[in-house]
Amino acid sequence: MAPDPTEPPPGSSAHSWATLRFGWPSAAVGIWIATLALFAVSAVVQPQSLSLGSLSGMLPFAAILAVVAAGQTLIVQQGGIDLSVPGMVSLGVVLVTRIPNGDESKLPLAVGLCVVALVGAGLLNGLIVNRIGITPIVTTLGMNALLFGLVIFISGGTPRDTTALLQRLVTDTFLGLGRVVWIALVVLVILQVLVKRTTQGRRFEAVGASRAAARAAGFPSVRYEIAAYLGAGLMYCIGSLLLAGVVKTPSAFQGNNYLLPSVAAVVLGGTSLLGGPGSIIATAGGALFLTQLQQLLRTTDLNAGVVLIVQALAIAVGVAVNSLRGAPLNLGLWRKAEAGR
Repeated sequence: MAPDPTEPPPGSSAHSWATLRFGWPSAAVGIWIATLALFAVSAVVQPQSLSLGSLSGMLPFAAILAVVAAGQTLIVQQGGIDLSVPGMVSLGVVLVTRIPNGDESKLPLAVGLCVVALVGAGLLNGLIVNRIGITPIVTTLGMNALLFGLVIFISGGTPRDTTALLQRLVTDTFLGLGRVVWIALVVLVILQVLVKRTTQGRRFEAVGASRAAARAAGFPSVRYEIAAYLGAGLMYCIGSLLLAGVVKTPSAFQGNNYLLPSVAAVVLGGTSLLGGPGSIIATAGGALFLTQLQQLLRTTDLNAGVVLIVQALAIAVGVAVNSLRGAPLNLGLWRKAEAGR
C-alpha cells in the first residue's frame, strides 16, 4: 500500500513531533487539567455546585455548548470566525417549537426544515466568503441579522413550548446521564475522528494553516473552506435541537447566549485563531470549563459578569499566544501534510 501523503514516515522526528503537537491528547491535556482543577476548587469553595442535582442541571448545557462550539471550531480552523451563531441557534429553536406548536406529528417536518435552513445558511456563508471574497466577520454578521429577521417573522418574538416528544428524546436518562450528553458525545467523537484520523481531515487542517501552500500542493482549498461552514451549520442545527429539548419554553432569542462562549471554548481548547490545527475534544473541555465556572458563580452568588470577563480574557490571551506560535505551527503542519509526497 502506498504511504499516506499526509502522514510523515513512522519513527521519524517529524512523525513524533506531529503526533505530540497535533494529536488530540496533547491538544486537550491543558484544558482538561484546568477543568479538573476547577472542579477541585468547586469541591472546596462550594460543594453544592457538585451535587447530583447541580451536575445533572449543568451537564446538558455544557454538552449543548460543546456541540455549538465544535461548529465554531471548524470555521476557526479555516482562519475565520462565525458571528451568525446566535441567529443560527435561535432560528433552529424557533423552527422546532413554533412549527409543531405542541403537535408531535409535525416534529419531523420541523426537524427537516431546521436541517435545511441551518445547513443552507452555512453553505451560503461559505459561498459568500470563498466565492465572492467578503470577509468571514462581515459575511456572518450580515447572516446573523438575516436569520434574526426570519426568527422574528416566524415567531413574532413569542416563545412556544417544546413538544413532549422532543423533550423525552433529549432529556430521558441512559446510564445515569441525560440523552443530550450521550448524543453530544457521539457527535463530538465522530467529528474528532473525521478531522484527526482521516486523510481529508488532515488536509482540512493543512488548508486552514496556509491557503497558499494548499494551492501549491494541489489541494482544493475552496472545497475544504466551504465544508467548514457546512459542517458548522450542521453542528448548530444539532445544538439547537438539543437546546429546544432541554428548555421547556425556549426564548425566540435563545441563541444570544452562545456567541462569546463558543469562541471562548474554542480558544480555551487551544485551537489557533490563525487557522490550522485544532481539537474538537479540547473545545468540549473548554465548554465544560465555562459551564462549570458559571455554575460555581451561580451557587456562590457572585456576579455572573465574571464569566464574561473570563471568556473575554480567554479570547484575548488566545489571540496573543496564537500570534506568537502561529508560524511554527503552520510550518510543522505543512511538513506533516507534505511528508512522503
